[in-house]
Amino acid sequence: MRRRALLCSLALPPWLAVAAPVQRGRVLAFPRDFGSHPDARTEWWYATGWLAAPGEREPSFGFQVTFFRSRTDVAADHPSRFAARQLVFAHAALTDLTAQRLRHDQRIARAGFEIARADEADTRVALRGWSFERSGPADASVYRTRIASEAAGFSFELELAATQPLLLQGEAGFSRKGPRPEQASHYYSQPQLAVRGTLTREGRAQAVQGRAWLDHEWSEAILDAEAVGWDWIGMNLLDGSALTAFRLRRADGSALWAGGSWRRAGGPVAAFAADSVRFEPGTRWTSPASQASYPIDWRIVTPAGNFRVRALLADQELDSRASTGAVYWEGLSELLAEDGRRIGLGYLEMTGYAARLRL
Repeated sequence: MRRRALLCSLALPPWLAVAAPVQRGRVLAFPRDFGSHPDARTEWWYATGWLAAPGEREPSFGFQVTFFRSRTDVAADHPSRFAARQLVFAHAALTDLTAQRLRHDQRIARAGFEIARADEADTRVALRGWSFERSGPADASVYRTRIASEAAGFSFELELAATQPLLLQGEAGFSRKGPRPEQASHYYSQPQLAVRGTLTREGRAQAVQGRAWLDHEWSEAILDAEAVGWDWIGMNLLDGSALTAFRLRRADGSALWAGGSWRRAGGPVAAFAADSVRFEPGTRWTSPASQASYPIDWRIVTPAGNFRVRALLADQELDSRASTGAVYWEGLSELLAEDGRRIGLGYLEMTGYAARLRL
């Protein structure tokens, strides 16, 4: 398909040729690039964080809100209004540390008909009553999300306000994800988001506050044929720093590609080379539902230092086979210094352990 698309573009006059959705050297422009990129195959807005009662510093809950947009193979000029050119998926999860329980829900619909949307001008994504929207100047974003799941017994209305500039991952937002040049995404993060709002469980509402991390990423081709999944962390450090690390993993557990970044509060971004990041698994947990075995305790070696990442609840596996089709682990975790001190909180994601991930 990629070869056919290339031949078609070469046959067009130069003024009609369509630019690739991901290009090295492309300068990301905001607020436009806060919005969706329907020419790209896959896109997501990923918000994760911790919550506690106002004034508390120890997390009581973790939360995840993710909206995905996927371009299908239906032709853009298909005459039917009902043609599924774009699909929108959403996942929401709540980790309750006191109850030692994960709640989660998922939704899917074709874009349009006021059921699902992913606007191009700015971050405004919605699906069957769930929403995630941005407002304010590009350098002072405020995100608002509304999620209500009767099936899972929770809802929340949260405001996530920027406290730091955007963090452009990779080469100014061009992030390599494999050995071939086309295996890349445009990728930016918004770490250290200040969170406040209301969380409701089983009809009981409470005020909450906390800290969150946002990733927005879009791509045409990420996964190499050898890759079965990835391991990823996004960590807000207590001193205001931000750490990202990831690796794409082969079936034998070895790293196919890796990367990440480090930014001290008020400092520049330092991007990690592919050969400078190492994930070393420790204690494992086996899911009674999927039988997948996940490392829930990692030693992660980076140019910014060596860290330990430890899950705050073992069972944070999500079954999304009714939407994106994957079973994966995504959960609230702590970042530890080598001497065992907690220095940050954030999320650990592990895909491809229950079955090969397919995008």
